[in-house]
Amino acid sequence: MNGSQSILWISSIRYEYRWADGVQIKKPIEVSAPKYVEYLMDWIESQLDDESIFPQKLGASFPPNFKEVVKTIFKRLFRVYAHIYHSHFQKIVSLKEEAHLNTCFKHFILFTCEFGLIDKKELAPLQELIDSIIVPY
Repeated sequence: MNGSQSILWISSIRYEYRWADGVQIKKPIEVSAPKYVEYLMDWIESQLDDESIFPQKLGASFPPNFKEVVKTIFKRLFRVYAHIYHSHFQKIVSLKEEAHLNTCFKHFILFTCEFGLIDKKELAPLQELIDSIIVPY
């Protein structure tokens, strides 16, 4: 497996993300970045479609672990941003699309911080970028 697809190297620190969904894959496994994203999108879709987690009927209550599920979704989505910024940012710049990525990430991180959805230690791979977004506010 190509290490650049599954391991993030940022600021001389190594970050490796492995996939486990707790159901079909209980023990975290090493996967390529595209496979991680595929697993993640499928898993998020299954969470959103699960009416016991995201009730669709008016007046239905959310489960006690609702915030934890949402936090896990956001933590895993952040890992995709970290990979994009680390491994693909130069390509995005060459396509002159960095403003779009930066705007999406800014909205993502401001929402995340407003509602406390990702623990600070999880944000370390992009902390410098995050600090440049948060400080002005």
